[in-house]
Amino acid sequence: MKILVVEDEPALQRQLTRLLEESGYVVETSGEGRDAQYRGESEAFDAIVLDLGLPGRDGLSILRAWREAGKAVPVLVLTARGAWHEKVEGMDAGADDYLSKPFHGPELLARVRALIRRSIGIASPVLRCGDVELDTRNSQVSLGGQPVALTSQEFRLLQYLMHHPGSVVSRAELTEHLYAQDYERDSNTLEVFVGRLRKKLGADLIQTVRGMGYRLSGHV
Repeated sequence: MKILVVEDEPALQRQLTRLLEESGYVVETSGEGRDAQYRGESEAFDAIVLDLGLPGRDGLSILRAWREAGKAVPVLVLTARGAWHEKVEGMDAGADDYLSKPFHGPELLARVRALIRRSIGIASPVLRCGDVELDTRNSQVSLGGQPVALTSQEFRLLQYLMHHPGSVVSRAELTEHLYAQDYERDSNTLEVFVGRLRKKLGADLIQTVRGMGYRLSGHV
């Protein structure tokens, strides 16, 4: 899952990046308004964390521009504590949630997880497919109740597929959401990770839909 962090204060941007990366997300950053607007319109993200006070263009106008362009990506707005008017304006502009600064890391992570789940119609933080369970709260995977160790990339791939039950996910979409924009992408890498997941979690867990992509078994 890939997150865009829009924050112009370097220390906070680093804090947010580290927090999200340690929780298994791919993170890209922007610290300038015009750049953030372009990135949000031209790249695929699973969620955006947006500060409102940005150089170049303010966060509210960026958010309105995204929504006017038809971008439905969930957006968590960061506001100054007590700035209730910013919260109201943010929600009216199309924000999905807000969080006051300073904030606690676990709360921000919980809100991001909830936004991503709600955006695709999933209520539970524990995702299931047959005997496979993925707990988004602690990034743990189990098979038949027994924990299974996955690498970070294997976990990200499985998590994305489990967030899209019943859907055939193309290789291009997976690549877009699993890797940072500047990551050197190998067309065979996804097949390697899919093969590893099949060995660890069952050969029939992930179906290859020829010419289209991948789909979790058990879904139609």
